[in-house]
Amino acid sequence: MAEYKLEMTTGDVQYAGASDYMYVTLFGTEEQSERTLMDNYGVDFQRGAVEKDQYLCLPENEWYFSKMVVTTPEGDVILYPCYRWIGRGEMVELRGGRAMKAFEEDHPLLIDHRKNELMLKKSLFKWKIMAEGLPHINSFNDVSELPAEIRFSDSRTADISYSKAMTGIELKVKGLQGSTAQWESIEDIKNIFWYKKTTMSEYVADHWMEDDFYGYQFLNGVNPGVIKRCSELPTNFPVTEEMVKPFLEEGSSLQKEMEKGNMFLYDQKKMDGIPPAAYNGEPLHVTAGLCLFNLNPENKLMPIAIQLNQQPSEKNPIFLPSDPETDWLLAKLFIKNADCMDHESVHHLMRTHFLAEVFAVAALRSFPVIHPIYKLLFPHFQHTLHINTRARLSLLGPDGALSNSSLGFDGLMELMRRDLSEMTYSSLCLPENIAARGLESIPNFYYRDDGLKLWNIIKSFVKAVVDEVDKDTELQDWISEVFTHGFLGNKAAGFPAAFHTVEEVVKFTTMVIFTTTVQHAAVNSGQYDYNSWAPNGTLLLRKPPPTTKGQSSMKTVLETLPNVGDTVEFAAVTWLLSDRYTDYIPLGTYPEERFDEPEPKQMIKEFQAELSYLKIENSVSI
Repeated sequence: MAEYKLEMTTGDVQYAGASDYMYVTLFGTEEQSERTLMDNYGVDFQRGAVEKDQYLCLPENEWYFSKMVVTTPEGDVILYPCYRWIGRGEMVELRGGRAMKAFEEDHPLLIDHRKNELMLKKSLFKWKIMAEGLPHINSFNDVSELPAEIRFSDSRTADISYSKAMTGIELKVKGLQGSTAQWESIEDIKNIFWYKKTTMSEYVADHWMEDDFYGYQFLNGVNPGVIKRCSELPTNFPVTEEMVKPFLEEGSSLQKEMEKGNMFLYDQKKMDGIPPAAYNGEPLHVTAGLCLFNLNPENKLMPIAIQLNQQPSEKNPIFLPSDPETDWLLAKLFIKNADCMDHESVHHLMRTHFLAEVFAVAALRSFPVIHPIYKLLFPHFQHTLHINTRARLSLLGPDGALSNSSLGFDGLMELMRRDLSEMTYSSLCLPENIAARGLESIPNFYYRDDGLKLWNIIKSFVKAVVDEVDKDTELQDWISEVFTHGFLGNKAAGFPAAFHTVEEVVKFTTMVIFTTTVQHAAVNSGQYDYNSWAPNGTLLLRKPPPTTKGQSSMKTVLETLPNVGDTVEFAAVTWLLSDRYTDYIPLGTYPEERFDEPEPKQMIKEFQAELSYLKIENSVSI
């Protein structure tokens, strides 16, 4: 009888080992081996099965089985990736060998296995409607219901619980948690945390009032995807030459600056008319405002005019940098309040988390684990369902930070609903997004510069992996489910309902990886840096916006900001969201060995080299 060498690897994760018996059965094209204990070997195979049975009377413990490597009598080495937890008495079927598409299968056993796997996955991963007009979500109600391989690791769960507990203890000891008191001074806000400080959060606390830093954040802060070049003012924003002439280059004019491409607009019109939440029984105030920026001769983006509501009137004046200091400060504060809600609900939660969940659920339902696109995508959304299921309870729950915003739960849901109805495919593809907003040449736009480099690196990597389209029914099933459950069948927005060319697959897959990695990092990782300091950006403002000039003071600003308890709650949430945990995996790492062929392995190495070069290049340039 031919002899096969079999190596089974326990994963390098906490509590991965097990004391139970492990059995293996190898399946070949003609026959199968006996159910054998660990180091016995069988015949030629393409599929392996592993079964875990109780050892003596020891208590139940799961085993994290990472992979099995089999060496044939001819010396061929075949990888069987698993990367999941196995419980007592559980049998797991594994596919070995190279990545395979359905039309490439030629053995009835493997064809049948593939069909059965997809049937099982479709019964496990189901769609659910969270709210009309929003992307559909997974059907699990609690993270405990998720399969173990897509749940957080024990180490990450422990990290999050510890960070949350320590933060809560500090705020409680200081008497800040739940306090309804008003801040007595801006300086007091600096004392929320003893040690939770970053270089950027300290800078923000010292420079938040400065106009050039205010403008900088609309390019390189946590919401860099909103402003656009302005060649003509909206009719409902009647800024005049006389108003802004003092803030423009000497000898220039508003018209000249627009012609030179130096004017930029922030317009939150999609928020207009959404009813605000109530606070202590009284309705709050939401400003769907407009802000005009000028790129000055020093290449600084400066705010020069703000209108806090869409329709101009005597009670809706245009605020200018020459107005009393606190009037201008309040105008900027209300624009940032609207921007924070738009950022957190639309650009962070919906455009990265909810879309990533759509990509993930559709892939889990449409691809068997042997499919090359599944192998390519899985590391990028492995924990998406876990974090989203938790976030819907913790952030959007009755006591969640988003529900306690000026718009509240219902308002934010409506804001996301409006954005999805207007969302276009091109807005999710960074090169087209930048071009559509006219931001190709604006200087000091680091989000664009680094983002485009990363987009192109990801695209080159994807292009090297993707080849066949027309015959791949599973690939077509995936995009069909994404189109239906993510983009709600909106053909007018340019989203593909099917793939016809390799180029279409490359572009869409690039967008998926970019959205779930680079874009999410851009809108998530800097939240503590920029928004833990409430005067720079907060989800909640208590007083109405100014309607006349010359009536405010710093006391008005303090009364407008959230109270002490709400401020520290928002700051604590930004820390938890921005923190980097022990099992953090950088883009391109691919810690789980899922590809068996030398070609994709080499492509991954080249992908990592390109990313490493970009990191070094950026380090040198700074």
